[in-house]
Amino acid sequence: MGYSPARKAAVLKRMLPPNKMAIRQLSKEEGISEGTLHAWRSHARGKGQLLPDADAGPEGWSSRDKFAAVLETATLNEADLSEYGRKRGLFPEQIAAWRTACEQANDWDRASTARLGQATKEEKNASRGWNAI
Repeated sequence: MGYSPARKAAVLKRMLPPNKMAIRQLSKEEGISEGTLHAWRSHARGKGQLLPDADAGPEGWSSRDKFAAVLETATLNEADLSEYGRKRGLFPEQIAAWRTACEQANDWDRASTARLGQATKEEKNASRGWNAI
C-alpha cells in the first residue's frame, strides 16, 4: 500500500520535537508498520531533516542530528534561536556547545600535531636535564 507524500509528512511531523512520538506508539496509532516508519525516518534523515529518536534527550541526540540543529540555527538571531529551542526542547547553550564541537572536529589533526610537538619538546628538555616550563 502506498502512502501519499502529505500523509508521510504528517506522520514524520509527529516524530519531531516537541512531540517526539516513539515509532512503536506511532505505528499503533497510525496503523503503519514500524519498519515503514523507520525507513521513512531514515530517508528523511538522509535528506538532512532533524529527527532525533523519541527517547533521546538533547544530549542523547546523534551527531548527525546535532549537526543538523547547528546548521538550522546558524543564521538565527537570539529571539529566533530561543523559539527554535523551545519547539525542540533545547537550550541555546546546548546548540552553542554543539556548534563549538562541530567547529573543533575539523581541527583534530592540527591539535594532535601540536600536542605531539609539545610532548617531544618536553622529552628533549627532560633528557638534557632542563626543566620544562
